[in-house]
Amino acid sequence: MKILDWYIIKNFLVTFLFTILALTVVAVVIDSSEKTDDFVKSGLGTWQIITEYYTGFVPFIISMIFPLMVFIAVIYFTSKMAGRAEVIVILANGIRFNRYLRPYFIAGTFLALVLLYCNWYVFPKGNEIRSEFQINHIDKNSSYYAGMSNANTFYLKNDPSTYIAIRYYDTASKISGGFAMLKIKDNKVVYNLRSDVIKWDTAKKNWRIENGFERKIDGIKETIRLIPALNLQLNLTPKDLRRDEYLKDKLSSPELQRFIQLEELRGTEGLNTYKVEYYRRMATPVSVLIMTILGATIACRKTRGGSGLHLAFGLVSAALFVVMDKFSTVFSTKGDLHPFIAAWLPNLIFGIVAWWVYKKTPR
Repeated sequence: MKILDWYIIKNFLVTFLFTILALTVVAVVIDSSEKTDDFVKSGLGTWQIITEYYTGFVPFIISMIFPLMVFIAVIYFTSKMAGRAEVIVILANGIRFNRYLRPYFIAGTFLALVLLYCNWYVFPKGNEIRSEFQINHIDKNSSYYAGMSNANTFYLKNDPSTYIAIRYYDTASKISGGFAMLKIKDNKVVYNLRSDVIKWDTAKKNWRIENGFERKIDGIKETIRLIPALNLQLNLTPKDLRRDEYLKDKLSSPELQRFIQLEELRGTEGLNTYKVEYYRRMATPVSVLIMTILGATIACRKTRGGSGLHLAFGLVSAALFVVMDKFSTVFSTKGDLHPFIAAWLPNLIFGIVAWWVYKKTPR
């Protein structure tokens, strides 16, 4: 690597760090002003709020703005170089345009790898801290907890031939108001177990039903009996019956993958939200590289508007990227769009745009 490479990489990384830190500070100030009443009601001191909330909130904000800040940083310092005619001098001295882009690619790859690692392990830990504070001090009196509601009905697949239904489950008392288990063989019900009460036995780490009704079916022969009490070893625990809207953000990528696989075996529906999150954690680092190349090719030309025009274009492009990302997510979670396509579609479109701009950029 030559002096030119280190010059561009240094400017790239320094501008990026300054940009993302500045935006993070602004986000923290805005968030603290909005949650002042909640902080006062929580009764926590300043240090506790910092350690129990903002140590998780800051990674959450960084994860949201990381690719966009890379784009803005590249456009800003490259437009400054173009305004000082540095890009013209570099290319006029016989350096090919592809060679000029090499330090951008190196720095962009480094940031993409950093984001990939943080997406898999660091940001989920921060989200866990933030969500615990949100649940305990902000959402405490909201409808977040499922409690005893008619909507709290779970239909799960316990094994390849056994299906269970649990209704009105209370996460606090670990007691359900309704339970049913069916075993199916050759598309016929061969076993049916029902109970008005099922609860988690914390000592034996299994489920216990009371006042159960068992029905065995063998062709035209049926056996029926009442069961005062029975312990069952089911393929689920109380935490699996808690509707946690923050779950996809708290799990590391390996944990999220195992969760998706387990829920698919159980026959759980509505997993697209988790799948989109899993695929996006791999797609977002690639978007960093795309944004780097796109920003470098856009801002390398000297214009009358200077860096202001380039920044305006960068902000509009960033807004379009966010809107496109949100739309693809909605189409996947509420429609039939495959989660992989939903996560990678913005990268595909902006990748095509970056290639077109690259081909049209004067050498």
